[in-house]
Amino acid sequence: MTPLYAQDHDYSKYNVLAVDDIPLNLILVQKMLMRFNFKMRTAANGQAALDAVAQQKPDLILLDLMMPGIDGFEVIRRLRENPETADIRIVILSALNSNEDVVKGYNMGADDFIMKPIIMEKLLTTVITQIQIVQSREK
Repeated sequence: MTPLYAQDHDYSKYNVLAVDDIPLNLILVQKMLMRFNFKMRTAANGQAALDAVAQQKPDLILLDLMMPGIDGFEVIRRLRENPETADIRIVILSALNSNEDVVKGYNMGADDFIMKPIIMEKLLTTVITQIQIVQSREK
């Protein structure tokens, strides 16, 4: 079921970067958000995410935590330390769901946390909420 506030809006000017080392997760997120015309890009690991951000700053990053090499926590740390990327909205999508992991994610600078398995309505609501924050900053 699509939330009413999502049906009549054009999100085509907003860039979303989904980061996950599991290709199926990327496909699911991409398919869901492309229905609402978000500009989607994907990255398969932390280094690829940092490279993608350097090429084009996204409005929102959907970030897995458990990835080989640079994990999601380190990606958040690097993005928040850099004045050029410190304001990017970051939503963690992770199977790590202990209280410690959630608190650590928020303390590192995440703006929201969605536990896997992902409920698509929750994902859409969270993404739109984060984009509304981006929109409010543009005014």
